[in-house]
Amino acid sequence: MNIGLVRRGYSPTGGAEQYLRRLVVALEAAGHSPTLFASSGWPPEHRPAGSGFVAVPGGNPRAFANHLAGLTAARCDRLFSLERVWRCDCYRAGDGVHRAWLERRARAESWWQPLLRTFNGKHRQILALEESLFARGGAGKVIANSELVRREIMHHYGTPADRITVVYNGLPAEYFQPIADHERAASRANLKLAPDDYAILFAGTGWERKGLRHLLRAVDRLPDSPPPVLLVAGRGHPRPFLRSVSGKGRARVRFLGPVSDMRRLYAAADVFAAPTLYDPFANACLEALATGLPVLTTSANGFSEIIEPGMDGEVFDPVDAATGEGLAALLAGWSNPARRTATRQSRLAKARNFTIEKNVAQTLVVLLR
Repeated sequence: MNIGLVRRGYSPTGGAEQYLRRLVVALEAAGHSPTLFASSGWPPEHRPAGSGFVAVPGGNPRAFANHLAGLTAARCDRLFSLERVWRCDCYRAGDGVHRAWLERRARAESWWQPLLRTFNGKHRQILALEESLFARGGAGKVIANSELVRREIMHHYGTPADRITVVYNGLPAEYFQPIADHERAASRANLKLAPDDYAILFAGTGWERKGLRHLLRAVDRLPDSPPPVLLVAGRGHPRPFLRSVSGKGRARVRFLGPVSDMRRLYAAADVFAAPTLYDPFANACLEALATGLPVLTTSANGFSEIIEPGMDGEVFDPVDAATGEGLAALLAGWSNPARRTATRQSRLAKARNFTIEKNVAQTLVVLLR
């Protein structure tokens, strides 16, 4: 069977790109012929080995979807898209529901910002493509990566429940390698962390959506003992975020910039914090859990569905994150090393239920049936 796979943009660190490579291997092993439909920006050396490649022009979501519609009809028995397009046999909603995100974002902004956004052509294009996929039957089947996303698709677009299957994200085997004591010691020494420092890790781009401002306020409220240190990994401009915290709070933060070796940071950290305003299912949270870290995140993150509060971390309402007071209390509760050690095995065991092999197998069932 000829299987078309769709992804428009390319990022060297993107999870979708890595996922497609693994999916191609699984499809070939099952006797199928995969072809990647993507923008010409995909470097040849990073295209999934074993797949064909068709360059699709289009500098924006609508143009890409228009060109794709004219290229796939005669080439594919099945079309599986990780991108919002007009029509496909199966759509993986890994980026969540754009309409739901805009609503959540509007609740956290001044009244005039959502109004200004209505003139943004990109948002209108994405919403039109979502409408086609979810409300007009453009996607024969939909894969959501959390129950959160499944509920939002049904709520905003009236998509029948039997068209949506939840398949949680998964990690490759290398993420489940335990972190040894000497690895942790070396990572902390490299970051100049003192033995008693309480290292709180935040990672990702799009800091406003990821809730960094709220986390900074929470860290600002923490007591001096154990000494809190917030490690911020990812690209962004610190200055606007630091305005809302005191001088003491600023001294507690280290901006590390983009980090290619995240395992080094997971090894050094004591907890992982993700006070996001919206995340379909944050892979960084799953990576942190797989290294044994408690994960503190909001109910607006699909990842929150798989953790047991008090054992695997904590789940709190995004509204509670605004002042940082509630999050500060939760962070203080996990500052005790004995508590983190006593619950670590539970987190490691939980993470092992979410492998990339399991994800791909469940995806193929939906795609090929």
